[in-house]
Amino acid sequence: MNEYGHLFLKFSKIIYLWGFKSTILDTISTNNSILRKIFPFLNWLPLVKKTWKDDLIAGLTGTIIAIPQAVAFAMIAGMPPQYGFYLAMMAPLVAALWGASYQLITGPTTTSSIVLFSIVKNFASPQTETELYISMAITLSFMAGIVKLLMGVFKMGKLVNFVSNSVVLGFTAGAGILIAFKQLKHAFGIEVPQGSGIVDIVKYISTHISEANVYVMAVALVTLFSAIIIKNYIKKLSRLHMLIAMVIGSALGYFLGGSSVGIETVGHIPNHLPPFSTPDLSMSTVQKLFSGAIVLGILGLVEAVSIARSIALYTHQKLDANQEFIGQGLTNIITSFFSCYVGSGSFTRSGVNFQAGAKTPLAAVLAAVFLMVVVLLFGSYASYLSRPAMGGVILLVGYNLIDFKHIKLIWKSSWRELVVLAVTALGTMFFRHLEYALLAGVMFSFLFYLERTSNPHIAIMGFDKDGKLKNIKRSREIKEDPDVKIIRIDGSLYFGDLDSVSKYFANLYTDGVRKLIVMAGSINFIDVASAEWLEQEARKWQEDGRQVHFAELSRAAQDILIKGEFKYRIGYELFHDEFEDAYRAIKG
Repeated sequence: MNEYGHLFLKFSKIIYLWGFKSTILDTISTNNSILRKIFPFLNWLPLVKKTWKDDLIAGLTGTIIAIPQAVAFAMIAGMPPQYGFYLAMMAPLVAALWGASYQLITGPTTTSSIVLFSIVKNFASPQTETELYISMAITLSFMAGIVKLLMGVFKMGKLVNFVSNSVVLGFTAGAGILIAFKQLKHAFGIEVPQGSGIVDIVKYISTHISEANVYVMAVALVTLFSAIIIKNYIKKLSRLHMLIAMVIGSALGYFLGGSSVGIETVGHIPNHLPPFSTPDLSMSTVQKLFSGAIVLGILGLVEAVSIARSIALYTHQKLDANQEFIGQGLTNIITSFFSCYVGSGSFTRSGVNFQAGAKTPLAAVLAAVFLMVVVLLFGSYASYLSRPAMGGVILLVGYNLIDFKHIKLIWKSSWRELVVLAVTALGTMFFRHLEYALLAGVMFSFLFYLERTSNPHIAIMGFDKDGKLKNIKRSREIKEDPDVKIIRIDGSLYFGDLDSVSKYFANLYTDGVRKLIVMAGSINFIDVASAEWLEQEARKWQEDGRQVHFAELSRAAQDILIKGEFKYRIGYELFHDEFEDAYRAIKG
């Protein structure tokens, strides 16, 4: 073999080895991509080398915030206080590993707690059937997790966009008022019958006000005002206002005499890690909780993704809503096996986490680990927290849920949005089942959306003194062409608005318009029903010796017109990319 033959063999070996090496690298790269999809924490784990100090500080801060919230939200959910700690320990761990947001903290929330209570109380009493109530709450968490997970797997992240901001604002405001009224029994020391609504609570307390315990009222009021003063006037301690206020109120209750004067405490809180549990998936239980699980799952996703998106506006993180769905779903599923009720993204803890400087989900992991240490070493001290003090704190929590700023903005901006907000809020306050309040809000949102889209804006166009085409309503100097009627349709053409648009065209026809140009640049969609109507309308005008031309209709909007051959039957020559072409053609 000559020299060139040896060179050829060497070159072939190099090509072969390089190809083999490339194949291996491609395989590793592909597998790495798959692993990152299955285990999203691999995306942020390398960042920890640079961010661990910031995450450590944020984790410590988050632990302190979690302590009062865990107890308060467990009470709202009708669960014993330790279950709030279980959820605050386990939920951030799972959500950090499989969620998408780097700053979102998952755990007990007011909204999820009040919805869970409203669902489960219909089948078990948290006072007289405690074990059954806890079991159903854990099962509901598992089922809500399945709903969230499936929505994430099937990439249904955009569905939460159909729950408008006004619905969420109305629901949280109504929930805040409902929570506050339900805590009045702890603030007054009056045993209000279980399951009473707002009206019943007011009636009962007003008729039994003589039974109010002044010691209980003193503790609740001191706790409430302590929290307000610390939050608003002692900035250095503002983040800890709930915890400090609870300590002050509980200390006052102890010095006033505690249980001897009717001041109850939250009782013994086990200082151990969450015990193992199994959801009750019997057919009867699943049937009872099925509809509630869907509502709780969707609401939890709306809550979590809304918080994650609001934080992402500042961090510029590209958020994957579907991955967050999966993370929230796995969190509820996995934690239900560790005695946890349903949790979601916490607005307060997430906001504090972000403001404390958290850069990655390691902050959430550390907060959960630190909370475990606190419960194991100092859990027994939590049993001294008084219920009136907790009631005072929860009164403030309920008040803070009412977003007065955005409600005022909606009041000024849109009566339709205000109606949606009011319907949802009132439904939350007075409906026996909170899911109906959400459904009512969503239904009104859709009704107003259909009402708006069924009457698209149609502008009459004319020419100004410089010959530019403009809406004649802008100025008296804008004049119509006496020979050609020019209109602009702002909105899609679909079956919902076809009646309105067809009546407008019928009026033009009756008024004797001979030449019509439709400015169609704002039409982004035409359905089959509208395409059929356009064909019939164009034929009617043509048979009567009249002309109707279309200008600037986008290619996307013409999709059905082309595929269904409507454009062919109407006439290609009647469609123009530019207005000038349509104007020259119709003027002849």
